[in-house]
Amino acid sequence: MAVEEGVDEYTQDGTVDLKGNPVLRSKRGGWTACSFVVVYEAFERMAYYGISSNLILYLTKKLHQGTVTSANNVTNWVGTIWITPILGAYVADAHLGRYFTFVIASVIYLTGMVVLTLVVSLPGLKPPRCLDTDVENCKKASTLQLAVFYGALYTLAVGTGGTKPNISTIGADQFDEFDPKEKAHKLSFFNWWMFSIFFGTLFANTILVYIQDNVGWTIGYALPTLGLAVSIIVFLAGTRFYRHKVPTGSPFTRMARVIVAALRKWKVPIPSDPKEFYELDLVEYAKKGNSRINSTPTLRFLNKACVRTGSTSPWMLCSVTQVEETKQMLRMIPILIATFVPSTMIAQINTLFVKQGTTLDRAIGSFKIPPASLSGFVTLSMLICIVLYDRFFVKITRRWTKNPRGITLLQRMGIGLVIHIIIMTIASGTERYRLNVAKEHGVVENGKQVPLSIFVLLPQFALMGTADAFLEVAKIEFFYDQAPESMKSLGTSYSMTTLGAGNFISTFLLSTVSHITKRHGHRGWILNNLNASHLDYYYAFFAILNFLNFIFFLVVIKFYEYKAEVSDSIKVLTEELKEKRGRVSDQEVSKR
Repeated sequence: MAVEEGVDEYTQDGTVDLKGNPVLRSKRGGWTACSFVVVYEAFERMAYYGISSNLILYLTKKLHQGTVTSANNVTNWVGTIWITPILGAYVADAHLGRYFTFVIASVIYLTGMVVLTLVVSLPGLKPPRCLDTDVENCKKASTLQLAVFYGALYTLAVGTGGTKPNISTIGADQFDEFDPKEKAHKLSFFNWWMFSIFFGTLFANTILVYIQDNVGWTIGYALPTLGLAVSIIVFLAGTRFYRHKVPTGSPFTRMARVIVAALRKWKVPIPSDPKEFYELDLVEYAKKGNSRINSTPTLRFLNKACVRTGSTSPWMLCSVTQVEETKQMLRMIPILIATFVPSTMIAQINTLFVKQGTTLDRAIGSFKIPPASLSGFVTLSMLICIVLYDRFFVKITRRWTKNPRGITLLQRMGIGLVIHIIIMTIASGTERYRLNVAKEHGVVENGKQVPLSIFVLLPQFALMGTADAFLEVAKIEFFYDQAPESMKSLGTSYSMTTLGAGNFISTFLLSTVSHITKRHGHRGWILNNLNASHLDYYYAFFAILNFLNFIFFLVVIKFYEYKAEVSDSIKVLTEELKEKRGRVSDQEVSKR
């Protein structure tokens, strides 16, 4: 019995230390290890949003770019930021592991930040100052200046490709799926993860953007660079507390083998008994810390890959577990696509929403509010909603649903999608009101400030934070949770890919709508002079797009099947909830 207790002290999910040795649950992982990861992310978010929140104003004010050009340059860069995690996830899952991929990428990230700080500081790396209200009359940045500036930005993007998919995954890996208590903590991890990291975002969207607008871009970029350096030091300081997952080979190769094998055996009949499929012994999976997955009837065609035909080539015969891992990744793709449109809405926060703010009255006495600082209300709203969700909403809904999460991840995402429809409807109405005020005061043609408080934009910013508390938190947890154990980094990168795709879609839509609406002599919906534009039409178009996307989402989730849990932890927690509910009911009856 003593031996069994000793065994139970070790984690059962295959996690090891950096040398590959099994780890004691009491010595590594848990909230102690997560504290270093969360502090890192708070500082890193400050660094990232310290650049992205106000980037459109730097492009217009310092590099003298127009509205459409600057907005598209921002969304292209942010899109790249969120697409590169696919590569970082591949390197982590297939070769270096999450820890070493993260450390190497952090160095690249910091290098990009340092160069970017130098670019905004040295006069020779930016065009001369211009006070003309029409940027078309200002001297443009030279090819060399643009090359150095964008070179630094995209170096930074390469670095984030290795940090973003791995940092949250490293955090979630600190909880053992096979231990009910740790599983319970893991269910709350992503809520508190988002809560903690947005403190860094709030600082960037308030203090840093104010410094950039009123003190200078040099100190405004130097501070987030310093913050990133501090975050890397904090992460490295927690090394001895971390649990690690061993790389299991290229996930893309494993999935490709399943698809190719199924196609090559498309005429082969599928046995009615799953026991006839090819599968490895449990010992083989235990060696790698993985779990064997039973065959499922979904995406049945892929089951041909594990039908024995005499060949043992990995491109002709795959194990049942390998086939099921591929199914799990493919089943999530329709959900992935359904999150593209709301990610396109998020892209408006640091582009058109901020540009709207520059046209409004930003004064509170002698203090002028930086337009980008309204993004702070996105953060505040999200922080409040996450606390209310985790502390009250989940506890209340648990009583009725018997689900340890309160509601399912897809239901939580659906609520976020509905809020996005409301946001763009409100944004369209607000913009129409702003344009009417501009007409009343005769500032349409000259593009001067509209005598309307910037806080008229507050509802669309605050509601965006509410939507994020539902959609973005559920999204990152969903793609992590539903990914196979050996492809967690790749699964996490799905949630980031949606943001990348959303930004690229934003670039496409903005350019296309701007071009189409200027045809046949029309002025167009999006001009450098927003007072003469029709962003209200553009936002109304987004509201309709969100509604159609929500219908698509409802269709997709109707056919989605959650993957089977690798452990009994969820069942244990569900039974505990039922027992607790039963005891409460008995007490109520006895009182009567």
